[in-house]
Amino acid sequence: MPAARQRVILAALVLNANRVVPVDNIASFVWDGTPPPSAAATIRTYVMRLRQVLGKAGRARITTRAPGYLIELDEDETDLGRFTAHRKTADALVQAGRTSEAVEELRKALALWRHDPLMDVPSRTLHDVEASHLQRLHLQTRIWRVDLDLELQRHAEILPELWQMVREHPLHEGLIGRLMLALFRSGQQPEALDLFQRTRAALIDQLGTEPGSELRAVQRRILCAEDEPPRHRADSEQRPDGYGGPGRPWPGWPTPAQLPQGVTDFTARTDETTELGRLLRDKAPAAGPATTVVITGAGGIGKTALALHTAHSVRGDFTDGQVFADLEGSTAHPAEPAEVLTRLLVGLGVPDVAVPRTMANRTSLFRSLVADRRMLIVLDDAVNAAQVRPLVPGTGGSRVIVTSRHRLADLEGAHDVTLDAFDEDASLALLERFTGRPRIDAERAAARRLVEACAGVPLALRIVGSRLRSRPRRSLGALAHRLLEQRSLLDELHLGDLSVRTGLDAAYATLRDRSVHGIDLAGAFRRLGAGNLPYVRGETAAALLGCSEENAEDVLDVLVDAHLLREHDHSRYHLDALVRAYARERADAEECLEHRVDTLRCLLRWYQHTLDRSGRPSRPGEPERTYVLRPSAMGWTDDDRAGLVEALTEADRTGAELIGRQLVAELRARLPLVAAPRAAEVTPDRRESA
Repeated sequence: MPAARQRVILAALVLNANRVVPVDNIASFVWDGTPPPSAAATIRTYVMRLRQVLGKAGRARITTRAPGYLIELDEDETDLGRFTAHRKTADALVQAGRTSEAVEELRKALALWRHDPLMDVPSRTLHDVEASHLQRLHLQTRIWRVDLDLELQRHAEILPELWQMVREHPLHEGLIGRLMLALFRSGQQPEALDLFQRTRAALIDQLGTEPGSELRAVQRRILCAEDEPPRHRADSEQRPDGYGGPGRPWPGWPTPAQLPQGVTDFTARTDETTELGRLLRDKAPAAGPATTVVITGAGGIGKTALALHTAHSVRGDFTDGQVFADLEGSTAHPAEPAEVLTRLLVGLGVPDVAVPRTMANRTSLFRSLVADRRMLIVLDDAVNAAQVRPLVPGTGGSRVIVTSRHRLADLEGAHDVTLDAFDEDASLALLERFTGRPRIDAERAAARRLVEACAGVPLALRIVGSRLRSRPRRSLGALAHRLLEQRSLLDELHLGDLSVRTGLDAAYATLRDRSVHGIDLAGAFRRLGAGNLPYVRGETAAALLGCSEENAEDVLDVLVDAHLLREHDHSRYHLDALVRAYARERADAEECLEHRVDTLRCLLRWYQHTLDRSGRPSRPGEPERTYVLRPSAMGWTDDDRAGLVEALTEADRTGAELIGRQLVAELRARLPLVAAPRAAEVTPDRRESA
């Protein structure tokens, strides 16, 4: 049995199986929100001991994955996994009309529940975060099974369990309403009405409030003897009891205003904000399709910030409400459209008991509710168009903003707004919002180095700005020096739950188990990292990947779509400082030294071959074994020269003797000429001054 703190770590990992749990989160769980300065090192020790306790089979399951740890488990290896699997099966059976079998699946799921979760895990924080969620999930599943039993007209059979559930949750109006219905349908109308009166008295006494509209509606139907056993699901789902008609909410439900707070330091993006405002305010015909805008870009580029900034600026035009849904597209488990529709319907005032079971009926009800309204719908972090389509109104004056890391080219009628990195001026302006103008003016050169290291990515700039704001006496130059050390760059760009590496992890995950022309995409990305290239051409990639230039460019295009490369022009692709650091990280972590050495040797030989075919031997009086380059023949730019410099630097770091001393020496001898400004031909005098 693992020790107490090791059990906390194990519980945190298992409850988030196959997902990385950041070290900061683990520390908060282990020390209940007050971790010591040595928390990260202590957690490494605890994880090591936990691996030892779990033995050989369990040891391999726990892996170190920035910015924390991950445990790999199959669905059937934990009670929670099996519980979730039974729920999924039950949902599929309900949609197929096999209600009795669905009830049995839910019984199997509930049978896995033995005691309160995390009973022997000594962490108040973990209990607050995870145990309460699990208990809500358990109650939700019990209620779901009760609903199915009511649908099967098993009213009398479930009365004992409903009484027990109401005793456990005496003010849960949804449960009390179900018990009242079961009593009435079992011929116990007086008991049902008495239960309502006792509940009303308890609510007034304990909460100072009257029963909600849903419970009062159940009482009215029982008083009028209008309630009857549920009709067939296909009929009853079309218009649940209490529905207020097309475009009208359930009685007493507030107008939704779900937009999260926007960022207070929003900067730049003036053109994009203006374009979005125009599209959202445009008075399109009510009979036409709802206007949909898709904001795309890399992780941390500011998609959500722009969406929320714009949404708040136009919310006054959408008096019927604003709804927001996180689609979790950049996580390992994107939200299912059916689940999101449930959240949207409940936000629009549909009681949870009236949410249709099938996806088709949820979509129909959602579109009916918003058809005659002018609403703003923000769908954040979509994974693909298929996830978004059921959430877009079919017609009317509503508007939809979607953010996604992927280009949703197959989303019909959508307007695309693509975000790129900030330029230097915009980056400095954002940094200034945190530090103030005097600190930027006092260290202008250091500020420029900071924004260069952040590659114009707003998330990175906000992390740097927040760190500087919390340390008003810290020099910008000192932080710039730390950031420009590529090996620690991504470690530095981490603050609380903000991390640049998280977005890069998500982008890299999309490459795994994928190939183009038989070339492993994740392996190709690591190969670029091993070469430490700031820019790459198609012909360079072809040499590294051992394929044709055409196939190499297809691979590079996929990396562009994953936001791990930027297309600089038709023939060159750029790896910004953040992506370069991440590519090197992945190469160092996943490739053996021999593979990295082979990559560098291959790259340097390509440079040597290019120099050999693009130069002329030295003339009398010029240094021996020096080639004078003809740039017109090479087509090289300053970026290509920088690539050779970085490749040679990486060779030194890896070990020139492993790469080949003669190869490295020959290229280094030519380096001054390669790095010199371009000209029709470099003269001896110009070469000596270089």
